[in-house]
Amino acid sequence: MPAELVFWIAVAIPLYAFAGYPLVLLGLGLVIRREVKKAPIRPLVSLLIPAYNEARVMARKIENSLALEYPADRIEVVIVSDGSSDDTVDIARHVAFQTGGVRVLALPENGGKVAALNAAVPELRGEIIVFSDASAMPAPDSVSRLVENFADPAVGAASGRYRVVKPNEVNIGGSEDIYWKYEAFLKTQESRLESTLGAHGHLHAIRRELYPFPPAETINDDYVIPLSVLGRGFRAVYEPAAVVYEEAREMTGFGRRIRIMAGNLQQLRHLGQLLSPWRPLPVLFFLSHKVVRLLVPFAMLLALAANFLLLGSPPYRVLLCAQLLFYALAVIGLTGRLRPRALRLPFYFCMVNSAAFFGLYHALHVAMTRRRSMAWK
Repeated sequence: MPAELVFWIAVAIPLYAFAGYPLVLLGLGLVIRREVKKAPIRPLVSLLIPAYNEARVMARKIENSLALEYPADRIEVVIVSDGSSDDTVDIARHVAFQTGGVRVLALPENGGKVAALNAAVPELRGEIIVFSDASAMPAPDSVSRLVENFADPAVGAASGRYRVVKPNEVNIGGSEDIYWKYEAFLKTQESRLESTLGAHGHLHAIRRELYPFPPAETINDDYVIPLSVLGRGFRAVYEPAAVVYEEAREMTGFGRRIRIMAGNLQQLRHLGQLLSPWRPLPVLFFLSHKVVRLLVPFAMLLALAANFLLLGSPPYRVLLCAQLLFYALAVIGLTGRLRPRALRLPFYFCMVNSAAFFGLYHALHVAMTRRRSMAWK
């Protein structure tokens, strides 16, 4: 294959993934719109909070949960500790005793987040299960807003909107904020057309009878759980009015990105849930939002390598300079000294995509050994 063709195919992949796909969604939105039939219903809700060594935020999480604007007799708050080795359980029980209205399930061993969820779900009483990470703080009306979507019998799962708090406190906070706003836009458009495929683990919900009990080695539970409802003929929708907040410092760490990428690779095996029954729009969303994005880091390397083979042409020398400038900004961005902060986006983009190579290793390891190789921290 000629180097020129390789170069432009490699360039087209990230361009479609991050610019072309949003335009496709906007174009489809001009002719397709499937509204959710919402109503102010108040079914019995179980707010399930999985936790592993979350002593630092546990008291605040319980206070936040009890302050939700949802009828107290229609919601139960359940904390499941996945073998925490710190004071998570003691703090949770102490605060629960003082405030009431909270149950604490303490698992003896650290089996992983999905194992903890699977163990807790049979203990719940609610018609709707709302999942929320310990470090995330939902807005007072968030659960009410989320639950209104279940008035539509076609809806099986719903996700809230994730907002970054104090983004300037960490180097990549501003970039994370931009990324999540971009993701919120995509999920909103997908939901309006038919269904969003994944959720934000910080706040999402499912009808209790549809909970799929994923395998313990599942990495991205907040993708697999909502996606499972599509295979059973239901919709998974996005509710921008149900807002959940998390401080930027909670999202730092290259290991977190590796775990997300490993989960994204693991998700490829779930494409079959969109093929029977055949659902063309979700298949498009899956291929564009997930599969093409997984190709981006490999396409970036291919574009750089092909560009070096085309240096005999002046336009390609200019394009190589543009690529090298981008990667130079990424390296400098590692120091966190670039101003304005928008110049740190190349670092964030390269950091996220470089995690794919490590994520590929871990995903293959999980697939071959079926062991929980990436326990949450």
